[in-house]
This record gives sequence, structure tokens and C-alpha cells, in this order.
Amino acid sequence: MTPRLSRRLVLAWALCCGSWAHAGSYEDFFAAVAKDDASVVVSLLRRGFDPNTRDPNGQPGLYLAVRAPSPRVTQALIDWPKTDVETLNKTDESPLMAAALDGQLDLCKKLIARGAAVNKTGWTPLHYAATNGHIDVMRLLLEEHAFIDAESPNKTTPLMMAARYGSLETVRLLLQEGAEPLLKNEQGLTPIDFANAVNRGDVAKLIGDAVRQKQPKGKW
Repeated sequence: MTPRLSRRLVLAWALCCGSWAHAGSYEDFFAAVAKDDASVVVSLLRRGFDPNTRDPNGQPGLYLAVRAPSPRVTQALIDWPKTDVETLNKTDESPLMAAALDGQLDLCKKLIARGAAVNKTGWTPLHYAATNGHIDVMRLLLEEHAFIDAESPNKTTPLMMAARYGSLETVRLLLQEGAEPLLKNEQGLTPIDFANAVNRGDVAKLIGDAVRQKQPKGKW
């Protein structure tokens, strides 16, 4: 192969990848995300690296930074105007969902201010916050008009997740804000069933009280 032909092949490969910056910086970017090295990330972005690039497992850089956690890189990516804060990973998870799962209230606020979607099809940030009982994050999401009875792909609601995994106060908050205690998922399970499956009698009672309040007298 002649040197001229070799250079043409390299150029063609670089163009297919989107830019010269991408061609030589992929590993550096994800290493910097893992190490929370914001200076390297910003340097790469200024040279034209795409902030929405995915790693070999299909994870966008911002999602990885949130989960690491790598707070300096997370902030740098949020501040970068070309970062799509709604880029989903292969399992349909957003950076806001990751922040909600970990109870990172300030980060949730920043992502929402940057345009992150509170509501989406399938699992939502409210499901994730309810699962780990992050009351402050749940309040924020509800204030931002999160759909309280959002359904996962198998029709599981945030109240069902809270009933099995969250705190009693998590369940109480959802009920007070109007969550429907009588909904069923695709397996025919209600929030009370989710609570009883793990012997959470206090949660089952709380939900049962809410059901009784919704029923006409003599119907329970």
C-alpha cells in the first residue's frame, strides 16, 4: 500500500466516524469520565469531540458520569451546549433517571433546568426515585408535573415500586399526591400485592386505608 493510499484510507475512516477528534480521542474521553477529569473532557469537546458518543456498551458519557459519580465531568457535560441531556442508554435510561435513583437532588434540578424530560414512555425518573425512597427528588419531580401513575413497560407504577422497595413515607407521599392504589400491572398485581409480597404489613395497611377512603360505604 502506497503512503498516499494509506492517508486516504485514514481520512475516509475519520470522516465516517464524524471527525478527526473522534478518531483519536474515544478512549481518552471515557477514561476521563471515569476519573472525573473535567479538564480532559473539556479539552476534547473544544477540539470537536461529540459529547453524546456512547461507550462500547452503549452508555452515553453523561449517563456514565452521573452513575460513577464523576461530578466535575457531569457539570462540564451539562454546561456544554451540544450535550443532549436526554440521550438514553440501551436500556432506555436517561441521566435524570440515574440521578433520581441515587437521590442527587441538586443534579436533578440542573438536568431539568437544562431540558431533561421528567416524563417519558416506560420507566421514568419518578419510578427510580420511588424505588430508593428519595422523598426530596420525588417532590421535585411531582412539582415538575411528573405523571404520578406512570406505567412501566409491564404497567408497574411508582406506587407499586415504592410499596415493595421504598420507605413508608415514600408511599404516603404518593398517596397524598393522588396516586391510584387500585391499579394493576400486567400480572394483575396491585400496590398492596407488591407490599404483601415482601411482608410489608405497615405499607399494605397504609395503602388499604387509602383504598377504603376511595370506596363508597359498604363496598369494602
